[in-house]
Amino acid sequence: MKQFIVDAFTEKIFGGNPAGVCIMESFPSEELMRNIAMENNLSETAFAVKEGNFYRLRWFTPAAEINFCGHATLATAFVLFNFYEKNSRRIEFETLSGKFFVERKENLFEMDFPAYVPKKILVTREMSEAIGAKVLEAYLGRDLLMVLESAEAVEKLSPNLDALKKLDGLTQAVTAADKNFDCASRVFAPKVKVPEDPVTGSTHCLIAPYWAARLGKKKIIARQASARGGILHCEVLGERVKISGSAALFSVADLKI
Repeated sequence: MKQFIVDAFTEKIFGGNPAGVCIMESFPSEELMRNIAMENNLSETAFAVKEGNFYRLRWFTPAAEINFCGHATLATAFVLFNFYEKNSRRIEFETLSGKFFVERKENLFEMDFPAYVPKKILVTREMSEAIGAKVLEAYLGRDLLMVLESAEAVEKLSPNLDALKKLDGLTQAVTAADKNFDCASRVFAPKVKVPEDPVTGSTHCLIAPYWAARLGKKKIIARQASARGGILHCEVLGERVKISGSAALFSVADLKI
């Protein structure tokens, strides 16, 4: 089985968010896919199989299969465009979260995802204590989004991961306005054994609609302020969010399984 390691949402290796990508003729057992993801110990490993005119795509964390992952979708599209579908400009994926399209646009790959509607919820003491900073507002979709006072607060916080596990949402994200971009964010996913996700496409399906509404514009540029860092170009179009980014190939390997 051939496996690629791709850094997503970055133009050079050692930045963005690394994902494993396995392109196969048919899916192996779920146990084997879980073991590969656990062995890689990356936030996600993607598995893709071509079925007719589309690719069926699945994502696994080191702990379990999940229903949506943006950066691993970007990494998979990068591999397909560069190694398997060199003459294509658009790839269709079928996933547990429905149908996705990715288009190649010069040095960016544009993904078309469903938007999460930011539903405002009450800020609790547990939120501020878990994240280690004052939370101004909170929103819940698939993930929990907490709005902080500044980008500096986002960058400096050191959350209590055990306390985060007790909060709502598959992941727990923080965000604030940023001086050089429309917003800054960080995303934590201890429930699926990912302490901090370096750059997260799926959670920006919640972050982008929030900032688009707050700033009164459809297009935003988002910075994920993790140690590796990454830039996401987002466009909110009603119930869809287009998220674009670059990617860089780190390695290609043959798995001996």
